[in-house]
Amino acid sequence: MSEDAADQGSESKVTVVLALAVNLAIAIMKAVAGIITGSAAILSEAAHSVADTFTEALLLTALRRSDKPADRKHPFGYGKERYFWSLLAAVSIFASGAMFAFYEGFRTVFGEAEEQTRPLVGYIVLALAFAMESVSWAQAVRQVRRESKAQDRSIVEYLKLSDDPTVKTVFLEDSAALTGLLIAFAGVGLHQLTGSSVWDGVASLAIGVLLAAVAYSLARTNRGLLIGRQADPVMIKAIGQRLREAPEVEAVVDLLSMLTGTDRVLLCARLDFDDALGAADLERACVRIDGELRAEFPDLDEIFLEPVPRNDPAMRERVLSRYGFNL
Repeated sequence: MSEDAADQGSESKVTVVLALAVNLAIAIMKAVAGIITGSAAILSEAAHSVADTFTEALLLTALRRSDKPADRKHPFGYGKERYFWSLLAAVSIFASGAMFAFYEGFRTVFGEAEEQTRPLVGYIVLALAFAMESVSWAQAVRQVRRESKAQDRSIVEYLKLSDDPTVKTVFLEDSAALTGLLIAFAGVGLHQLTGSSVWDGVASLAIGVLLAAVAYSLARTNRGLLIGRQADPVMIKAIGQRLREAPEVEAVVDLLSMLTGTDRVLLCARLDFDDALGAADLERACVRIDGELRAEFPDLDEIFLEPVPRNDPAMRERVLSRYGFNL
């Protein structure tokens, strides 16, 4: 693993640990405030923070287990463990947070009217929670901005293409948490102004929808990574250009890549080499090209270079069926 990747992993752990500590404290505060005020929205926010706390624990597990070195049973390493545990984190957000928020919302909207008690306690706790959550969110934003800038991408592009789901999970969690707190504040305030608990229930339902949307987004991201997503298209394009520049290579016939973990890429390049090369020349060329690629693209974990004829009809058909054009 490169030094930059190690630094990124260390910062990811700081981001996750900070988020866990903050969410645990906030969950306790919200639960107490929810019981005192009887607010469905605040209780939903308490469930939200409990779900986030479980999520951070799962993300810490993901970071620890994905760093295990490759062995005989897993020759490509354990990098995809990060995607598996991050997928469970997304499920946790939906099962623990969204479902409870929906339950509280429907119970309040369609059940008997409930009288609000001590709303000031709710306002104070929500304000404190917002301030504490902002600390975790600021750390996540700093990391996202730094890494997106390093990759010369916008934040939206970075979040879409990032191969580190832990950072995206914390960022979206904390963003949803701040939004949820504002929704809860509005629900408590409208309940106090109108005397109708329906507003409290509506706020709880809105929080449930918010959490479900975040859970779906994270689950979709990790599903793609677990299935085996292509590496960064910009990097793959640059690798293809470097291969075409190699003096022994006449054509790049096919270029396959797959993320095997955060900052870990498996590359398979099918190349048409100069027919004048002897076996020994071909071996030396493959070794040199491998070394040059690893030096320029440190994310490359495993590289396979396969000599193939460019005019093979079966190979051309496979490339066309995959990309719609020849490389």
